[in-house]
Amino acid sequence: MSIALSSAVRFRHLSIMLVLFTSTALSSCGMGDVRRPMADVGSGDTSVASQSLASEESTQVTAEEPQQQSTPQSDDIATQQPEVLSVPDAEPQQDRIIVPEAPQVAEPKPYSLPESEPASDDAESYGYAGGIRDPIARSESALAMSGSDIACRTQLKQLGVVFQEREPINDGGVCKIDHPLTVSGFASGRIRLKPSATLNCQMTLAFARWVKGDLAPSTRLRYLSGINTIHQASSYSCRTMSNQRGRSMSEHSKGNALDISKITLNNGKDIQVQKPGWFSFRQRGLLNTVRSDACDYFSTVLGPGYDRFHRTHFHFDLMQRRSGHRACR
Repeated sequence: MSIALSSAVRFRHLSIMLVLFTSTALSSCGMGDVRRPMADVGSGDTSVASQSLASEESTQVTAEEPQQQSTPQSDDIATQQPEVLSVPDAEPQQDRIIVPEAPQVAEPKPYSLPESEPASDDAESYGYAGGIRDPIARSESALAMSGSDIACRTQLKQLGVVFQEREPINDGGVCKIDHPLTVSGFASGRIRLKPSATLNCQMTLAFARWVKGDLAPSTRLRYLSGINTIHQASSYSCRTMSNQRGRSMSEHSKGNALDISKITLNNGKDIQVQKPGWFSFRQRGLLNTVRSDACDYFSTVLGPGYDRFHRTHFHFDLMQRRSGHRACR
């Protein structure tokens, strides 16, 4: 009985040892649980490993996947190497050095067009407030207007003379005016000149000063009225003195003289320029005052009583005499 029990125990131990040996052999051949390597790799699909635990494909998959992970790491290192280099930082530094130098080279501001334009405008206008510019600069006339002519026109504007520019007049000999004016009024048009007179600028300026400084105040003093119209008998005319043959050319042939025959006041009264009657006290006083004071403005003043050619008008001119003599008669 004892012998039988001992043999049974031995047989049981041998069977256990056989099982252990078999399991050990299987585990050494790779037939054990291989899901842990797949979990380490990071694959979320464990069904393939569970179905083919004994196949060699699972070992190949697990062996290749770590190699695939290592290649991106090597690529990342390769791509990161240019970022570590300082070449991109060096290029902006060179640009920063060049950029401030560029404006320093192109700085010729004094030669810009907006700064030169006002200088050309001033050079052409010569300071004339009325807008008349140099005719040569505008290529409008072959004759250059002198500085005195331009200044004269400025003064005419300031006095309120109504005038227009005309084309040059040249009728031969001394009968010419380089820059004639057609004058139609004074005091900004409140005093009219009929008919319009053709004069040079200097004669126009002298007559405008006489009207403002002498004639207008005298009429207000004696007649308590302003001037409405000044009637002229002759301005530019290519003729001799008093239209007499053989005499010298008149100042009218230069636009340098003006004849006045009548003055109309604002109250409607007409003052004829002629020798007044015995009882025309105001008219006589006005004509005498005008004649005497006009010598402050003109070099020649001739009127009624001088000769038969001037009995109906005043003659004013700017004749230039060598002695500087003024003829007031």
